[in-house]
Amino acid sequence: MRPHHVAIAAVLLCDILPSAALPQARRALTADDYARAERALGPAINRLVTGFPVRPTWLPDGRAWYSVSTRSGFEFVVVDPRRRTRTAAFDHARLAAALATALGQRVTGDSLPLLSLGLSPDGRQLSSLVSADAGYNAIVKCDLTAYHCTAAKSTRRDAPPSSILSPDSTRAVFIRNNNLWMTDLTSGTETPLTTDGVEDFGYATNNAGWVKSDEPVVTWSPDSRKIATFQHDGRGVSRMYLVRTQVGAPELDAWRYPLPGDSVIFRIQRVVIDVSGPTPQMVRLQMPPDAHRSTVSDHVACGGKICDLLWYPDASGVAFVSSSRDHKHAWVRVADARTGAVRTLLEEQSKTQVGEVGMAQNWRVLPRSNELIWWSERDGWIHLYLYDLTTGRLKNPITSGDGNVESIVYVDERARTIYFNGQGMERGRDPYYRFLYRIGFDGRGQTLLTPEDADHQVAMASDGASFIDSYSTPVTPPVTVVRDGNGRVVMPLERADISRLVAAGWHPPTQITVKARDGTTDLYGLMFTPSRLDSTAKYPLVDYIYPMPSGSVGPRSFVPARGDHQALAELGFVVVAIDGMGTRGGRSKTFRDAAYGKMEENTLPDQVAAIKQLAARYPWIDGERVGIWGHSGGGFATAAAMFNYPDVFKVGISESGNHDNRNYEDDWGERYQGLLVKSGESDTYAADANETHAANLRGKLLLAHGGMDDNVPPSNTYLVVDALIKANKDFDLLILPNARHGYGRDGLYMMRRRWDYFVRNLLGAEPPREYEIGKKNAAAP
Repeated sequence: MRPHHVAIAAVLLCDILPSAALPQARRALTADDYARAERALGPAINRLVTGFPVRPTWLPDGRAWYSVSTRSGFEFVVVDPRRRTRTAAFDHARLAAALATALGQRVTGDSLPLLSLGLSPDGRQLSSLVSADAGYNAIVKCDLTAYHCTAAKSTRRDAPPSSILSPDSTRAVFIRNNNLWMTDLTSGTETPLTTDGVEDFGYATNNAGWVKSDEPVVTWSPDSRKIATFQHDGRGVSRMYLVRTQVGAPELDAWRYPLPGDSVIFRIQRVVIDVSGPTPQMVRLQMPPDAHRSTVSDHVACGGKICDLLWYPDASGVAFVSSSRDHKHAWVRVADARTGAVRTLLEEQSKTQVGEVGMAQNWRVLPRSNELIWWSERDGWIHLYLYDLTTGRLKNPITSGDGNVESIVYVDERARTIYFNGQGMERGRDPYYRFLYRIGFDGRGQTLLTPEDADHQVAMASDGASFIDSYSTPVTPPVTVVRDGNGRVVMPLERADISRLVAAGWHPPTQITVKARDGTTDLYGLMFTPSRLDSTAKYPLVDYIYPMPSGSVGPRSFVPARGDHQALAELGFVVVAIDGMGTRGGRSKTFRDAAYGKMEENTLPDQVAAIKQLAARYPWIDGERVGIWGHSGGGFATAAAMFNYPDVFKVGISESGNHDNRNYEDDWGERYQGLLVKSGESDTYAADANETHAANLRGKLLLAHGGMDDNVPPSNTYLVVDALIKANKDFDLLILPNARHGYGRDGLYMMRRRWDYFVRNLLGAEPPREYEIGKKNAAAP
């Protein structure tokens, strides 16, 4: 019972103080509110879409297979464009029973564990890599007449060595003790391909500093007789250190990790290894080592192969691109695979960078006609050019005008035509949508083959006679068809059904267009609003940000759930994602290079301009209550927003940010900021370091980082923390002790803490205590 004198004091206080001065009760969100928001996440809504295909794979006989979602799982489909048939690849229930017997595990027909699919022309035999419950992948062969399967060979998924399979699937290469080895998959014989590899100077080493793997970096020749790889020189490169939290002595993780400005970075000495004879023969290319650089990645590994490298069809030669450390020069070179002789065909130069992280390898080497199809941004867009393969002389431009060649899909050497995905070439349409085009080697006859106003994902048959086209937009589900080489629809395949998704309350985002900082350039984005939006209310705005190169929005194709954007909107926010200047897509080189040398901008001038326009356009957006969040590069941008635009951004959540690029891997900063140059006590990177602006913080800031982040080391966040402490600033910090860059199992906890932080500090409400995302009772409607 409350003491009597306290009650009297409370009454007197009420008489003295005006009502406006009394504390107001905060609105409280409940577990049911969070559960309703959770139902907008991917695990709950992805399964409500049927007819959603996975990218098709073409078979050598001209058929294609893919899996497609059903109400209970997925099924495998085989398409024959010549016969214009779409059929189930097999009897799913009978195959499930046969696989269950062969693997000794439970298998159901609507969730077959097939990781690949090889079908005989008569449809009676199946071979596949399958995922087994015991922790390994098994290679199975199945008779589809008797429905009997045998496990032909298996390797543990979680045990070394990680290997790269040859194109004919008869051999695999792996790394052992810094050397490259090969396994004959028929006999099981292991053969060393190199013998002089040592620590920090091994063969096919997969280490870019920010990412590393036991899997080798190699490119097999098409005939499976030769391998292109390199000796990876990390001698003298600086080290990175992390300490794992555990009971007892801490565990140290140390590896080579170069930083901007280091005098020594990774180098690669290119080699070719002939494995066709009884004894492997290695040929070193006759050239100095290349810097560990690529035009299309901040690694030299692209999907298990070497970036910027193509074999001649007959394996007599190999073509590749060498890039300078600062990315401002690139040299197209050809090497004789037998002698190692190297010649340089042409050179590309740029004041900023040649290429872009995430860009496709838009070039082809054509020895039969002695030609090279090469890309360049020399006129401000990504276009194709035809060169003489012997002299390096330009024969003619191929594509031209506004818009980019996003990727080469198929080259018909006999017809001398190129099929390519283009962006930004169709006026009046979203420049990020991809369309398929055909054009002649001579630059004539450019033809649009996929006319629908949508983003087209195309899979071309190996003979170029037909292709499967799946087209959609961020708000309309995919339609999948087969087209012939002229773009005519041969047969329909799938039309995704989202009726159950809509019935469950799915609320699509709104596609928005705003002006950039210059007041003239169009920017494109998505806006997520509460499904029960009250147009008379005022909603705080949350800006999700990821700066260069990929941008904030993500794919322009249909995705039922984009992270937790809609879930956060259901809690009472408007969430926006906008691709500002400095990001790529169907935009000009001028647009993409807008932030070169000034990484601290992080597209923020465009985000601010967009937020002001949206607040003026939609009266239910509260432009005075604006939050921002992002991960990795988005974490860097978020802290920069809170420090440099405190009048705009009131609440920020910065996750795993590369806050000072002097503390992040060398390739990233040197690609976008340029080489680090010291000037007295400062340098050319100091201005973009977030800790130098931390004293400007006025709003609420939550910093988060994984303690074992081997991509963006946590020292980046610690620098900001130290500066905030020295500036006597209040802030919040969350360290996930053993989490890597993506947080893994801690990711759902971080998501809940993110919701809580915005609810409490931007919405002005109280979140439910310790709500747990992922519980079964909240996962589905």
